[in-house]
Amino acid sequence: MRVPDIIMKKRDGHVLSPEEIRYMIGGMLSQDVPDYQMSAFCMAIFFQGMTPEETTALTTAMADSGRRADLSAIRGIKVDKHSTGGVGDTTTLVLVPMVAAAGVPVAKMSGRGLGHTGGTLDKLESIPGFRVSLSEREFVDQVNRIGLAIVGQTEDIAPADKRLYALRDVTATVESIPLIASSIMSKKLATGADAIVLDVKAGTGAFMHELDRARRLARAMVDIGRLAGRRMAAVISDMNQPLGQAIGNSLEVIEAIDTLSGRSAGRLLQLCLELGAHMVVLGGAARDTAQARAVLSGLVESGAALAKLREMVKAQGGDATCVDDPSRIGAAPLSEQITAPTDGYVSRVDALTLGRAAAAMGAGRQRKTDSVDLHCGLKVLVSVGDRIEAGQPVATLYAGSQPRLREGTAQAGPAFAYSDAPCSAPPLVYEIIER
Repeated sequence: MRVPDIIMKKRDGHVLSPEEIRYMIGGMLSQDVPDYQMSAFCMAIFFQGMTPEETTALTTAMADSGRRADLSAIRGIKVDKHSTGGVGDTTTLVLVPMVAAAGVPVAKMSGRGLGHTGGTLDKLESIPGFRVSLSEREFVDQVNRIGLAIVGQTEDIAPADKRLYALRDVTATVESIPLIASSIMSKKLATGADAIVLDVKAGTGAFMHELDRARRLARAMVDIGRLAGRRMAAVISDMNQPLGQAIGNSLEVIEAIDTLSGRSAGRLLQLCLELGAHMVVLGGAARDTAQARAVLSGLVESGAALAKLREMVKAQGGDATCVDDPSRIGAAPLSEQITAPTDGYVSRVDALTLGRAAAAMGAGRQRKTDSVDLHCGLKVLVSVGDRIEAGQPVATLYAGSQPRLREGTAQAGPAFAYSDAPCSAPPLVYEIIER
């Protein structure tokens, strides 16, 4: 095979064979295919797209470029969940204990936050002592023992994806649906789950701003998973306003505990019930999503879901008393409120603006090597459609220094808009894709 012939074939809109795709990925890793040829290859994909079979072949080649986690020793159907990222998106910390309490093992490998989106590992590390690094043997044993574990992804998972993404980032090919789908799913396939539920965000605070592009991405990833032999479902959910009230690592952990304790029942809980219902059905523990949703609601009400979170925190070295007294996790010492300037209705709570404000106060990172302040962030006190009065607090910000607090307040203020007339909130779930 010749690299120019493969590039030309895709440039002209023809379908590549799995062997040709694997040849390109292998050559990139061995450096037999130089960056300028891989860049041309990505651009050809950008303009011509890929069939589901091609995208699956690309995904599999990237998943096979490193170590695949061996979770075969875990009993039962192992179900994973992936979110395409958002603001106030604390679903993993609520979902994993709920689903595990329903009898479905969840062996979750998560990442860190970047930009305006939060990372599950950063959130968990705001619990004193919590270990996000376990050996594969420890990981498997813990899931078999208590039904759940959340750990960090190792560097040898899908290394081709890291190389390819670095090229896409500097060649204006990041937005390609096949390249995005294969990037996400290569890591999911390599981490060993039998079934995967995808939470694909659409809106200002999401990677996919437009619903149509979110739908196309969701369908592409479901196709990849099914062609690779996985049980799949995708939920397309709203990210025009933050999912939960809390934005920031320790604040989101506290909100997750409050949600599992039954003290909070907003959009976060509703989406977790939706996602969790699909996970439970794919895991074989319920006949349909209605039954699964009822089971999960009961586990929250009974305290069993919260008990699972407590078990996981204790098993991974964290201070489990924080689950019963989340004030021990704490927030940054300085705070300030943003208030409504007039009577009326909340017409906008812009997720992207608030995520950037939290990052500016130290809750996020621009580069993977940046450190984060685990205790700063903000709480959003209103949602789109709420009736408000002049002077009513709409958000409370927390920071470790006055300059950062001022910067966060200045950035967060424009996220809120108001209307004299009543307005309705966008739907929480736009669409569910199962085939």
